[in-house]
Amino acid sequence: MPLDPSFIGRTYPPTPPYEVSREKIREFAEAVGDLHPAYTDPAAARALGHDDVIAPPTFPFTIAHRAADQVVQDPELGLDFSRVVHSDQRFDYTRPMRAGDRVSVVTTVESAGSLGGSDILGVRGDVIDAVGEHVVTVRMRIVARGADRKG
Repeated sequence: MPLDPSFIGRTYPPTPPYEVSREKIREFAEAVGDLHPAYTDPAAARALGHDDVIAPPTFPFTIAHRAADQVVQDPELGLDFSRVVHSDQRFDYTRPMRAGDRVSVVTTVESAGSLGGSDILGVRGDVIDAVGEHVVTVRMRIVARGADRKG
């Protein structure tokens, strides 16, 4: 069954606050193999004009991906998650995410349709800080392969 296009524009409630810690930033930087000193050394981050260590550019995906679960697990949407692959992602920053931030994500469905027998869903996660200011927008596209395809 194809995705319901009436979901386009639907916005989900903000996620509970997530506290960005130095340790989570360090773990992520190590996991992706990006050991820039601004990710682990507060003095190096301050030398670049930041208040504390900053997160690597793709770090917000970990938070936005969890927030997108509100969409992909919505039974009314009709997405077969067992057939889903992550297609692409994009980040549009207002400022870097940094240790000590308490952020929430407001998730919106930007597109929902079918192409070549597969469902394609575009999701936007607007990451905001504790005072409601925008930090970064994470856009992701996921594809649910058609049931008639093998592999």
